[in-house]
Parts: sequence; structure tokens; C-alpha cells
Amino acid sequence: MSSNEGTVYMLRNRTVEGSDGWVSPEPASDVIVDAVIEATDLAADDIDALDTYVDSESLRAVVARGTTESLTFAVEGYDVTITADGEVAVDG
Repeated sequence: MSSNEGTVYMLRNRTVEGSDGWVSPEPASDVIVDAVIEATDLAADDIDALDTYVDSESLRAVVARGTTESLTFAVEGYDVTITADGEVAVDG
């Protein structure tokens, strides 16, 4: 999901214990940074703004339009892959 301009939004691909199943879109930068922090030893302060690593139009093509199936880019030495179904994978 996304706005036409500005912030790109996506759904977090995880179940929250005690939730009733409803989810809300969140800024892609929050979802991606959280995934990098969870998968690495980096802290939030170690990661620059998302547009430092990836073009927002390329990200929007995956998570909003679905015109691209996946996108891989580097964040502080880790490969981050975003898929059209909202999965975020961090390797490195």
C-alpha cells in the first residue's frame, strides 16, 4: 500500500499475539528498519533514512503497484529483499 506521493506504506507480515487479526499499513521505512534490527546486531541509530539505501519509486513498484515482484538493496552491509506480498528478508 502507498500514497501516490511521499511515504510508502506496507503491511507488516507478522501476527501480533492477542490481536484480533486487524492490521494497519505502516511506513515501509519502519517495517524495513525493524526487520534489519531484528535480524542483525544493528541499532536504529546505525541505520540512515531509508531513501539513502533505496529509491522510493522502486520500493513503491513492489509494495504498492506490484509491478515488480521483488527488490533487493543493501543496508549497512546487509542485503534486504522486499517482495510484493510484503515479506522482508535480511541476509548478510
